[in-house]
Formats: sequence, C-alpha cells, structure tokens
Amino acid sequence: MDRLTEMEAFALVVDQGGFTDAARKMGISKSAVSKHVSALEARLGARLLNRTTRRVSPTEIGLAYYDRARRVLNDASEADALVTSMQAAPSGLLRISVAADFGVNHISGILGEFLGQYPDITINMVLNNRYVELLSEGFDMAVRIGELEDSTLRACKLAETTRRMIASPSYFKRYGRPERIDDLNSHKLLHYSNHANSAVWKLTAPSGERRQVRTAGWLTVNDGQSLLNACIGGLGIAYLPSFLYADALRNGLVQEAIPDLPIETQGIYAVYPQGPFTQPKVRAFVEFLAKTFAEKGPDAW
Repeated sequence: MDRLTEMEAFALVVDQGGFTDAARKMGISKSAVSKHVSALEARLGARLLNRTTRRVSPTEIGLAYYDRARRVLNDASEADALVTSMQAAPSGLLRISVAADFGVNHISGILGEFLGQYPDITINMVLNNRYVELLSEGFDMAVRIGELEDSTLRACKLAETTRRMIASPSYFKRYGRPERIDDLNSHKLLHYSNHANSAVWKLTAPSGERRQVRTAGWLTVNDGQSLLNACIGGLGIAYLPSFLYADALRNGLVQEAIPDLPIETQGIYAVYPQGPFTQPKVRAFVEFLAKTFAEKGPDAW
C-alpha cells in the first residue's frame, strides 16, 4: 500500500477520534481505513492505536509517530499547493511599494505592458520614500535600491545603478570645483533626508580607501527629483543615483564633482516575503521586471 495513504488514514483516525469519521473525511469505506492502518502497523512492527468498543486513541509510540507523520503530510500538501499555484493564472490585487523617484521614472511607464499581459491582475503601486514593512503593512512586494537589510525577504537582483556627486556648471563657476574628498568640507552639500544617516556620504578615494564625509547640508530634501532640481539650480553638490541625473548629465545641466573617484554602485532589487511558494501574481511581476530591465541594459540605470 501507499505510505502516504497509510499515514493519512492513521492521522485522520487520530484527528477524528475514530474510523468512521476518518473514512468520511477520506471518502472511502471504514474497512478500507482499517486496512490502511493495519498495514501501517504491520510494516512498522508496532501498535499505533488503542482500540476499544467506545473509542480509539493513539499509543505512546503512535502519538510520537503522529507528530512526525502530520509534518510529512503537511509538507506533501504544501508541495501539491506549490505545483497548483505555479500552474494557476496570475490574478488578483498586487500591492507594490516603490521609492517615489524610481517608481515615477522607471516603473510607472511599464505597468501598462504588464497589465496587458496579465489582465486578471490589478495593481496598487504606492510611491513613498521610507522603508516599508511588507507583511505588517499589507504589501505583496517592493522594489528597493541599495543594501538590503531584511534577511527575511527573498530578493531578485534586477540591475545596478551608479551614484555620483554632481553639481551645475554655475555652482562650480561660483564656488570652484572640489579636487579631493577633503575639499567637500568647504562646499555646500545637498542631502537626501530619507536615507539613514543622510548627512554622511560614504565614498571611495582613488587609493581605494573608504571615506566618510560628515557635514550639515545647506539644503535637505526628502525627494530625489527635488534634490536634482536644486542641484541644477546651482544650490550645491548632490550625491544621487544615475537613474535620476543621467539625462541632466547628458544635456550639460550638471557635471561630476570629482571625476577621478571610483564609481559607487548600488543594486536594484525586487523583494517579497519568503514562504513555501510564491504567489503567481508576484512571480509574474518579478519575472516581468527582470526581463524588462535586462532588455533595457545596464546603461538605463
């Protein structure tokens, strides 16, 4: 006989407190359940159930076996659910958290294509510039940039972006161009307030030495696009990701502050909760993002 069927019959007899209800649960006859349990006991060489005319209860050995068997049966059920979910058509509401700057520049424009491929999915994309707790705040996934701190989430790396210090030509004309990291202490810096330790810039010197610049910002903003606009307006030097400043740099609106510094890179990730299986709607969007980002190439970020 099949081992899992024997386990299931035994576990249901324990759960239901008898053969009759276990048989009803399995959709087979009472005698068939009894045969499965007897076959299991014979194979194991141990009595698992105490049988009386009034009730059925597990023996000490039976109780120990029940705990382990129930785990095996639960794992088998989750495995079945995994296959079912992977074959199911993605559908339902997908709640996504994305940093405002990145969402506006790179996610909102591709949602139409995704929804065209998956018409049974609806999307609620929340743009915010703070760290979001996915489970407690009801999000299915997020797109995050930089170092990942939450090890309880699964992560799919989509691309990399670079970070540079930039300022407008008018700023450099008025205040001069810094030549070394130490020169930044005498310049007007623009900070992004939503970063942890926003007043600290972590830079790499040409020698490879890691340095930290700590200085109060002349202007602090919680929005990257506003910070770029201030930078273009000549208010100071900003340290921004390339997906924000790339067009401004190509058009000559900003220039790199210290060109010979090593380029800093940050990962762009799709993150979502761990679990025995990933929801089809989440898996579909992660795969769509990975494909779309790969097609755009590394220069897009």
